[in-house]
Amino acid sequence: MIRVLVVDDSATARTLLTSILVADPAIQVVGEARDGLEAIALTQKLRPDLVTMDLHMPRLDGLEATKEIMITVPTPIVIVTGTTRTREVKDSLDTLRVGALEVVVKPPGPRSPGFVAAAQHLVATVKALSQVKVVRHWRPPSVQPAGRSTRALVPPGAARKRIVAIAASTGGPAALRFLLSGLPGDFALPILMVQHITPGFVSGLASWLDSSSPLRVKLAEQGEPLTPRTVFLSPDHRHLGASGHGTVALSSSPPIGGFRPSGTFLFESVGRAFGAGAVAVILTGMGDDGVEGLRMIRRTGGQVIAQDETTSVIFGMPGAAIAAGLVDLVQPLPAITQYLAALGGSGIS
Repeated sequence: MIRVLVVDDSATARTLLTSILVADPAIQVVGEARDGLEAIALTQKLRPDLVTMDLHMPRLDGLEATKEIMITVPTPIVIVTGTTRTREVKDSLDTLRVGALEVVVKPPGPRSPGFVAAAQHLVATVKALSQVKVVRHWRPPSVQPAGRSTRALVPPGAARKRIVAIAASTGGPAALRFLLSGLPGDFALPILMVQHITPGFVSGLASWLDSSSPLRVKLAEQGEPLTPRTVFLSPDHRHLGASGHGTVALSSSPPIGGFRPSGTFLFESVGRAFGAGAVAVILTGMGDDGVEGLRMIRRTGGQVIAQDETTSVIFGMPGAAIAAGLVDLVQPLPAITQYLAALGGSGIS
């Protein structure tokens, strides 16, 4: 049984969430908390497999409760928020930065047409993330491991790099924030980026990343030029790619492996358009989205970098790429940041 603690200041919401979760025979709700202080106490007492956490609550909010839980009794936490307004999106993303694993929108009432799909998504998320081995108040290392020279990883005579493509899923927002904040403001390459995230959150994600990066982070628009010092983030329900003319290419073609946007679509498109000038980076996330697309990057002479297991919240996507033999470099997140900075600011960029 998956033991879950439900945290929400609304009794109605707690009842709804509990009824949805216990309808699955693999899930047991072992407790309910009305605010962040109760959430901390019950997590310490009950040691659940996962906590569903509301954001705005009296006495102590979801952000501060998440921080404390990840310090005292690290536990998988899923943020369940009621809206996708700007403030809620920012606060939700901040909880991911301090250790929460995922954000989902609170299911509507049972009579709503969207109830069944939202309830199924909540249950699937809880079941998948309850198995994650979280660490105490996860933060990417602030320094590069001793004895490793990032600049030395840029081989002399390497092909001129023209674009970076990044795919991430669970754990990605915090990893992307760390990576982008470490790149120089004059970074010479455009960056295309796919992040699996709850629909309605991607615009807030772009603003959140933009606020912490010296680069411009924006939602990609069809046909716009792929300019340096700019990060193009895939919008909701659209695949992101690149054209051979150096412009953004968006697509509404069917999901790939259940995902739209898909890392596989991104990598295949960038590999075809840029060949040896492409650098693909596959970051933390469940599953294997992006792996098939990396075959095109390798086939056309591009370079593939995977985040290592130590700094990945979930090693699914990078681990699958490594297992498939498609990765040139496996690096911790700080080393990836420094390596890209060297590429984007060196003579081969």
